[in-house]
Amino acid sequence: MLATTAGAAAMTAAAQPPTATKTGFLELRRYQMRNSKSNQVTRTTDFVSQVYVPAARRAGIGPIGVFSAVIAPESPFLLVVSSYPSLAGMQTSMEKLARDPEYVKGLAEFDANPDLPYIRIENTLLRCFDTFPSVEKGKAPATGTRVFELRTYESDNETTVKRKIKMFGDGELAIFRRCGLQPVFFGEALTGPNLPRITYMVGYENMADREKAWAAFGSDPEWQKLKATPGLSDPDIVSNISNAILRPAAGSEIR
Repeated sequence: MLATTAGAAAMTAAAQPPTATKTGFLELRRYQMRNSKSNQVTRTTDFVSQVYVPAARRAGIGPIGVFSAVIAPESPFLLVVSSYPSLAGMQTSMEKLARDPEYVKGLAEFDANPDLPYIRIENTLLRCFDTFPSVEKGKAPATGTRVFELRTYESDNETTVKRKIKMFGDGELAIFRRCGLQPVFFGEALTGPNLPRITYMVGYENMADREKAWAAFGSDPEWQKLKATPGLSDPDIVSNISNAILRPAAGSEIR
């Protein structure tokens, strides 16, 4: 009887579908500043690093990235990347933040100054790729910080953007790693302008390392083969590419 029961249990377990990898979500919050008010960057960075990041960690948010622009359109700005295990987890964390007395006090003080610390905030919600379901902080250098690149690919429609996402999972991500592009996150935008689109971040030891990595990627035989696949060329699936070079700011867990 015991053997029969055990056998039935094994058959039942085998019939169950495999557990899906839990895919996370990212909030990209961009604080836009004016060039004429350079202290806006300092004030906003102080608030994010001293008030938001500690409170976010208490609320279970993370890893958290904080980045300033090095080479990017519409500079200066501060980009805050907050990661969540799920939409439900995001809701729970937001409720915890709203009840955090230190955060509520710090936010009120930040917003109370009549000389505004930024001119606007832009938020984008990303769903991480199934093949890259969460943030990889990577290894920070012994001294200093890495250089990071934020890249956005717009596509003509939802079918073509899904094809580009699959292309990453089918080989492009592996080529990135082999050629020295250090993946941090990859996500499909669920909110924000210019949909459909994907946004991802990669890191480098320095700018010279970036040039070397992209040169290796461009000449990689597997990449040449992959992009020559019918339906996977840039004109087929990408309508616009934009990028920004960033450096970690105070409070960033990604360095």
